[in-house]
Amino acid sequence: MSEEKTTHFGFEQVKVEEKAERVADVFHSVAAKYDLMNDLMSGGVHRIWKKFTIELSGVRAGDTVLDIAGGTGDLTAKFARLVGPKGQVVLADINDSMLKVGRDKLTDKGVVGNVHYTQADAQYLPFPDNSFDCITIAFGLRNVTDKDLALKAMYRVLKPGGRLLVLEFSKPQHALLEKVYDTYSFRILPFMGKLVTNDADSYRYLAESIRMHPDQETLKGMMANAGFSETKYYNMTGGVVALHKGIKA
Repeated sequence: MSEEKTTHFGFEQVKVEEKAERVADVFHSVAAKYDLMNDLMSGGVHRIWKKFTIELSGVRAGDTVLDIAGGTGDLTAKFARLVGPKGQVVLADINDSMLKVGRDKLTDKGVVGNVHYTQADAQYLPFPDNSFDCITIAFGLRNVTDKDLALKAMYRVLKPGGRLLVLEFSKPQHALLEKVYDTYSFRILPFMGKLVTNDADSYRYLAESIRMHPDQETLKGMMANAGFSETKYYNMTGGVVALHKGIKA
């Protein structure tokens, strides 16, 4: 009898086919207060991390951009302005609750015309080969069941010369910072989640999922294995967050 395949959901081992549903439940729960919690959790610093991602993307007027796990649309809104009326931005998210919040938010801001919304799994992107000049995935890769499969899918749909940018929580580079960060993540973060969203468990999972995510060098190697060249990363906030970049040759 073959062994059942399992993967991690935070620190818990679950069946591979169950993970996506468990992650979906987390984001259905937090979608309505997602932006507020981002500001509270990071003290607003997430805006600086995203600004650097935009700057490094090299996106220009007329480009086609895919924002995977785009959630409530922070990056999409900025890309929409950069690509202009002749460009196109696709906001893709596996979670329909997040996608709805993102669509409503961007529509309210007047970001319409060059933005399209697609419910999609990062592992199985429903786009033709060589479709996009740039792909971003911000704080989403750690929730993907098979990260290698997702990276290969991103490589496939990028145009030659296209860029992938992965913005994600990573491994702090200093022992003291790591200790402080652990205390914050496992004690304060679930407490904030309980107060703001009445859901401590989802934010406990988010903290655990960060710890289970590959560190900077490992993710760089995974991108190279998927075919990306010139792979490099930039640590921010002492390595609490890292931005990885790779090119499709």
